[in-house]
Amino acid sequence: MGEASGELSGPDLEAGIELEQLPEGKPLLGHAHGEPVIVVRRGDRVAALTAHCTHYGGPLVEGLVVGETLRCPWHHACFSLATGEAIGAPALNPVGCFEVTRKGPRVKVGAKVEPPKRSLSGPAPSSVVIVGAGAAGAAAVEALRREGYSGPLTLVGTEAPVDRPNLSKDYLAGSAPEEWIPLRPPEFYRDLGVDLVLGDAAAALDTTARTVTLAGGRRLSYDALLLATGAEPIRLRLPGAELPHVRTLRTLEDSRALIALAKDAKRAVIVGASFIGLEAAASLRQRGLEVDVVGKEALPLERILGPEVGRFVQAVHVEHGVRFHLQTGPRAISADAVELESGQRLPADLVVMGVGVRPRIQLAQAAGLAVDDGIVVDAQLRTSAAGVWAAGDVARLVDPRSGERVRIEHWVVAERQGQSAARSMLGGGGPFLDVPFFWSAHHDVVLCVVGHALRWDALDIRGSLEARDATVAYRRAGRVVQVLTVGRDGASLAVEAALERGDASALEELLR
Repeated sequence: MGEASGELSGPDLEAGIELEQLPEGKPLLGHAHGEPVIVVRRGDRVAALTAHCTHYGGPLVEGLVVGETLRCPWHHACFSLATGEAIGAPALNPVGCFEVTRKGPRVKVGAKVEPPKRSLSGPAPSSVVIVGAGAAGAAAVEALRREGYSGPLTLVGTEAPVDRPNLSKDYLAGSAPEEWIPLRPPEFYRDLGVDLVLGDAAAALDTTARTVTLAGGRRLSYDALLLATGAEPIRLRLPGAELPHVRTLRTLEDSRALIALAKDAKRAVIVGASFIGLEAAASLRQRGLEVDVVGKEALPLERILGPEVGRFVQAVHVEHGVRFHLQTGPRAISADAVELESGQRLPADLVVMGVGVRPRIQLAQAAGLAVDDGIVVDAQLRTSAAGVWAAGDVARLVDPRSGERVRIEHWVVAERQGQSAARSMLGGGGPFLDVPFFWSAHHDVVLCVVGHALRWDALDIRGSLEARDATVAYRRAGRVVQVLTVGRDGASLAVEAALERGDASALEELLR
């Protein structure tokens, strides 16, 4: 991960380029100081940034300029054109930013400049505790420090923050080394002045005394608290479900266990045709295992993405040797097989349960916070208790576009909610309005989805799913609520920007 490297191409930006050669609002790739650099013109102003996203190295020259930001085409990370700062996850590190000088009509890229250091001008919490070291909690910690908060900051988690999407994708498949998986090295949090508490879970919350008590007895006082407790995988209750070769997939420990089992296994059964289940199926096929997927639905992902996309995704997996057993479920699991409700017996050396997750609300519920399939929050992610916020998979908020209360289980959404909650704790930031985005990898196909549709009544397909070049628009009462793309990263970015603006006409134009 991190910035990609490549051969230098395009103009020598140190030598300079004529301003009129720069297209308005569109990145141009060149080079300066021995590395690829993009320049972006906004009127008479020109920004110069390093050319690759700091998340997975996406090519920013193919990105989209939105206002004073630049969006990465791969996973929609958002960077400030003025400073290079990563202001929207999944990127956490800034891109390099260069001084730009202009003499007459000629623009030159000079030395690299550091992002500005911020200090708070208004009141700040005397101490902050974050419970949960997943996407939302880890992003909140960094946002607090980036925004200038210098007070006591504690992060409580069961494991150090990791790149969870990779656990079912490249890492499980064997194409990503484990050193890619931690979001940060251990010393990062020490240097940031964060008390990282691992393996000692939060056991009780007293919102009157403003304390969190850990399982080991330690009591943490807070002025502001973020609950980022996430969700836990569901394990079906059936005979054999607790056998050691039956695993869920949520943590680094889970993924390591599957990798260890896969070394000697020949056959795997995936219970649940969910995103996590199908990604695990693809990864285990890449390791050479025979894979069977068992699901209650008629088509994988049909409820979430519709039958057309479900058929396409199933066909992609079948092309790669995955076998499907749908409209049935497991009846029992033995040491070497999964018995289905249909009576069929599937040999299995390992079993993955991918049948969904449930929000971890026990701490909040016991403390008397409002809960409803998650922790209920307002537009600024504040809970029903003063001084307590919630973010990520556990947060249930009103979707500003549909007006419905939702709980969204997407990595990027969780990170951005953590960043938004951090700003809210410091007295700024406003309501959380980011458009939901997620991506899911299936062998050689990546699905990108923007928006969020609890339900829809029509969908339109432009292009060809089979050709891996398509846009699928989901509509409710004629209005676009969600868009899926395959092989159209630029379109996905443009749709996201139109949804952000609430620009229905621009959205329809993009979907023609």
